[in-house]
Amino acid sequence: MANYYDIDDILADEELVPAVFLEAVNGVGLFESNEANRVEPRSKVELPFWLARELHLRQAVSVTIPPCFNKKTREEIGADGAHVDLRSRSSYFYELGCKIVQLMGDKSIGSLLLVAFQTRYKEVLIKAHTAASALTPKFLSLLTKEETKLYDAAKSSTAAFKTWRMGGPRFQKAAVLGRKRKPIGGE
Repeated sequence: MANYYDIDDILADEELVPAVFLEAVNGVGLFESNEANRVEPRSKVELPFWLARELHLRQAVSVTIPPCFNKKTREEIGADGAHVDLRSRSSYFYELGCKIVQLMGDKSIGSLLLVAFQTRYKEVLIKAHTAASALTPKFLSLLTKEETKLYDAAKSSTAAFKTWRMGGPRFQKAAVLGRKRKPIGGE
């Protein structure tokens, strides 16, 4: 838990990841139909990342790569990453990917995240600076939470620049310039 008070980090930890139990576990209450609350070995379940991480570190489960990082997603990002709907796969695609890389050490996910962000970053900024308002809802529905924050920051930056350009304050005198310097050597 690197960002204890960050709501996005908390929600990223809630993303479901597939796991396989390595041993029998009592009292977990994962299945409603199971009155004994017992999970048998080799049972496949989807757990919130925070729980899967803790059980993985205790060697009770084996975590597998979530479907949002599967071969199909990799191929789509490789072909045209700027137009892939990552939000439907995982709203916290980048955050979850970083957490999975740390847990599993799968470097291919790290390179996937890098390629995805590099190809989508440019498109997000272009749309934020030039997009017509009719195109915005469709485009925003494809973006992850991180990309939406980037889009909003770029939009507000563009608005601030336009305000400045149309007559906002051109120059501001720095507070340091108003002070007199003390002479060196007591002159």
